[in-house]
Amino acid sequence: MLQPEDLVEVVAEPTPLDPDGRGRVMVHALDGFVDAGSSASLALAHLLETMEHREVAVFDTDILVDYRSRRPRMTFEQDRFTGIDMPRLVVRELVDTAGTPFLVLSGPEPDVAWERFAAAVRIVVERLGVRMAVGLHGIPWPAPHTRPVGLTPHASDRSLIAGRPRWVGDVDVPGHAAALLELRLGEAGIDAVGFTAHVPHYLSTSPFPPAAAALLGAVSELTGLQLPVDALHTAGQEVLAQVDTQVSDDEETRTAIQGLERQYDAVAAGRSLEGPGLLGPTLPADEMADGDALAADLERYLRDMDGGAQP
Repeated sequence: MLQPEDLVEVVAEPTPLDPDGRGRVMVHALDGFVDAGSSASLALAHLLETMEHREVAVFDTDILVDYRSRRPRMTFEQDRFTGIDMPRLVVRELVDTAGTPFLVLSGPEPDVAWERFAAAVRIVVERLGVRMAVGLHGIPWPAPHTRPVGLTPHASDRSLIAGRPRWVGDVDVPGHAAALLELRLGEAGIDAVGFTAHVPHYLSTSPFPPAAAALLGAVSELTGLQLPVDALHTAGQEVLAQVDTQVSDDEETRTAIQGLERQYDAVAAGRSLEGPGLLGPTLPADEMADGDALAADLERYLRDMDGGAQP
C-alpha cells in the first residue's frame, strides 16, 4: 500500500523559527469545491501576487488528481504540442508585511486517497513546525450584497473561535478534502480552524472580492499575521458598485433584494455571539425573500443589460 510519505516531498527548509515563537501558521485552500465567489482562490492568489514566496513542499498530483475529470490545458502550435499546464499541489513559504514567515497550501483538491493525503499533510505540518492550520472556504448564502460578508467559523477547539457568531446548527454536508484535513489535524492535537465566507447566492458564480477580503481579515485577527487586503477592498468596492448600478433600474429585483435585507437584518439581530444553538427571529411569509426568484430576476436583468449574454 502506498504510504503517506510517498505523496509529498519537502524540497526546501523553511526559515528557522524564532526560539521564542509558537510555531508556524499554515493557510490552506484547495480548488474545486466550497469556493463560492472564488473566495478562497482569490484570497490565496492575492497573497501570492503581493508577497514574497518560495516552495517548500510538493505533492504528487499524478497520484492524487484524476486528469480525465479535470483535463490539463495543452498548447498546440500549428503542427505540434508545445506545452502543458499540469496542476500543482504545493506548500509555499510566504512572509507577511511584518516579516513573519508562514505557509500556504494550495492546488487542486485530491480526487482520491484523502486519508493518505491528510496524513501526508500532517507529516509536512510536523516537520515544518506548524502550530495552526487555517482553511478558507466560500458558500452561497441568502445574504444581500449590501451587507458585510458574514463568516461561519469552525475549529478543532471551540476556544479558538470564541466570540464569533455561529450561523448554523447540526447539519450533514458533502465531504471535502479540506474539511477532512481540518478534522484529522485536530485529532492529532494540532489547532485546526476554518472560515467559510457567506457569498450572496445570486453572485456566487462570479469572483466576489469582498468575501476574499473578509477571509484574510479573519486570518489576520486570529493569527496576528499582517496580510495586505487594500487591493481586495478596492476591487470589492468596484464589484459592489457595478452590481448596484445593474439593479438600480429594475424595480422587481430591487424589491427582492430589499426583502432579503430585511430578512438578513432580522436574523442577524437575533443571533447570539456565544453559541451555535440559537435561532434568529423569522419574518412573515410575505416578507421573506425567495432565493430562487431573486437569482432568476437578477440573471434575467443582467442578460437584458448585456444584450442577451449569459451573466
